[in-house]
Amino acid sequence: MVVVAVVAMARTRTTQTQLKNNSQVIEEIPEGVVPDSLLRDLEPNAVTLRGYNKKASDSRESFFVTNNTSHRISHVRLLMRYMQMNGEMLHERVATVEVDLRPHETRLVAIKTFDVQRLFYYYAGPKPRKSATPFKVAFRLVGYDIPVGR
Repeated sequence: MVVVAVVAMARTRTTQTQLKNNSQVIEEIPEGVVPDSLLRDLEPNAVTLRGYNKKASDSRESFFVTNNTSHRISHVRLLMRYMQMNGEMLHERVATVEVDLRPHETRLVAIKTFDVQRLFYYYAGPKPRKSATPFKVAFRLVGYDIPVGR
């Protein structure tokens, strides 16, 4: 006869219970603030960004890109402006997003973060356990390619 003893152990929860849907549209940089050398004859609302996410520990920033044009686009170039909560600019850069989008298609993309020291987190995301500074982000479309063929 074999006796099996079952030890009741406390269950370890591995799921996150306080997840938030962050699908808000990312603010656009006003037209008069962007250098004319970056602006070209682009459709003003050709691309929409939403659902931006960057935790303090992340080495990448992620967001959804939507193609609002009637043609396929790729290699979307964005002027990204990162600001403190009081509006003071932290950093600004032009980022090329390697994406191929059909008309009215949306894709999740990730780019290398501006925050190489991992000291900042996106204000609308979860608050980190470690000490970090919240920031806002705004963008302006400065270019995209229209692939030929296929």
